[in-house]
Amino acid sequence: MRRRPPFHSRAAAAAAVLLLLLLSPAPTSQLGLGSAIAAWINGAPPPSPSPPAAGAASSSSAAPSQQEYTALQALKAAVTEDPRGALSSWQGANVCAYRGVYCSAPPDGAAAAGAPTVVAGIDLNRAGLRGTLPEAVSLLAHLTFLHLNSNRLGGAVPDSLRDLQYLTELDLSNNLFSGPFPASTLLIPSLVYLDLRFNAFSGELPPEVFAKDLDALFLNDNQFEGQIPETLWSSPATVITLANNRFTGPVPAAYGYGAGGRVREVLFLNNNLTGCVPEALGFLPSIQVLDLSYNALSGHLPGTLSCLSGIEVLNVAHNQLTGELPDLLCDLRRITNLSVSFNFFSGISQRCDRQLGSHGVFDFVGNCVPGRDMQRPQPECEGFPGEGGLSCLRIPGARPAGCGGDAAVSVGVGVGGLPFGLPGAAAGAGGAATVTVP
Repeated sequence: MRRRPPFHSRAAAAAAVLLLLLLSPAPTSQLGLGSAIAAWINGAPPPSPSPPAAGAASSSSAAPSQQEYTALQALKAAVTEDPRGALSSWQGANVCAYRGVYCSAPPDGAAAAGAPTVVAGIDLNRAGLRGTLPEAVSLLAHLTFLHLNSNRLGGAVPDSLRDLQYLTELDLSNNLFSGPFPASTLLIPSLVYLDLRFNAFSGELPPEVFAKDLDALFLNDNQFEGQIPETLWSSPATVITLANNRFTGPVPAAYGYGAGGRVREVLFLNNNLTGCVPEALGFLPSIQVLDLSYNALSGHLPGTLSCLSGIEVLNVAHNQLTGELPDLLCDLRRITNLSVSFNFFSGISQRCDRQLGSHGVFDFVGNCVPGRDMQRPQPECEGFPGEGGLSCLRIPGARPAGCGGDAAVSVGVGVGGLPFGLPGAAAGAGGAATVTVP
């Protein structure tokens, strides 16, 4: 896999540090995502959440069922190494006294075989456990969260997880799990948070991944490959991380059925994506962080990106982009980090310097801009093949159709001569725009 080279300038390094600060971690159970929403990509896993007060290792005499005892003992038996003694307390029938096990009253409307207390959650984050995840975990019928990040658990994710009807949070990040995407997770009816990053999952993503009603989807730092499904923009998730995999082909451009309305952070960085930056990305109404860096994208940046009024971080560094940087990008009011470094841009206006450069958030080193410092050598710029015959259309005009105003319109963008709609966009004139990319 192609990995990120070091930045070659002090300015670029500063921009990278700023991006990592913005993409700061959030606790596993923190689903109220703000401007620095849980898009952690590098570094240690997020801290363990505070368990619900009702489940604080209760010693109630009304113990959970024998079935739950069986499940926890099966989980303990599947652990081959426990260097920190995390499971040393997992003895006896009172499972609510087990370390990392949280008990509470059954969920509303749930039958608990007469027991007023059930196992509601397991948090064994950073315990250093080696082993596997057994099928018997599904016997924990009332489990609402399962947090196992930062261990050395491996093998396949059991299909029986689909039976955990109350599970809302599943964090298996930073382990050794492998095999194809665990399709059983898509059949967990209540799941809203899925974290599979930093494992060894491989193969193509099924399109159904983005049809699942999730709030957050973390798939970065695995070995997924193939094209990203066009269903990406149908996902209701606010955070989607696909970074540091082996994805190929284009960035999905199909923006239909009003989807993409909730997404705030999308990270495509460090894959092998090719083709143009789609015009449709400019119509993501809530996007705050968009990172396309370290791919092989080419052509011109579309002017529709100037429609991203809420964007805070836009990173297209280390691609093969050409042409002039659209001036309107530098007028985005909320942007705090714009990096276009190490491409082949031939022109950047002084307005970008005035608007962004004084704040130290505009990084354009390693391009082909005449008269600017820290640019590529001229022979390197002249020898670059350019757009390679691709047609990456940039909508002309002071401001692309579909930006601003209150009148609802349908903006049509077509790829390969076939138009498709962008419902839910708005235009000051209240009209409709259709663009076809051949």
